Amino acid sequence: MTPQEYQQFEALGLNLMFAGIFFLIGMAIHDVLKSGDVPFAGKIVVWSVLTLGCLGFIAKGIIQAFWNTQGLG
Repeated sequence: MTPQEYQQFEALGLNLMFAGIFFLIGMAIHDVLKSGDVPFAGKIVVWSVLTLGCLGFIAKGIIQAFWNTQGLG
C-alpha cells in the first residue's frame, strides 16, 4: 500500500469514526430527552446544537478538501 493510499484510507476511517460518534451521541441524547420529559422548545435547542455541530464538521471537511485540491493545504 502506497503512502497516499494509506493517507486516503486513514482519512476515510476518521470520517466514518466521526459519523459513528455523532450517531451514538444522537441516540444517547434521544434517550435522555425521551426519558427526561423535556419540553418541545428544549428538544429543538438540543437538536439544533447537535445538528450545527455535525454541519460544522461537514463544512470543515469540504473546505479542507477544496483547499487541498487548490494546493493551499
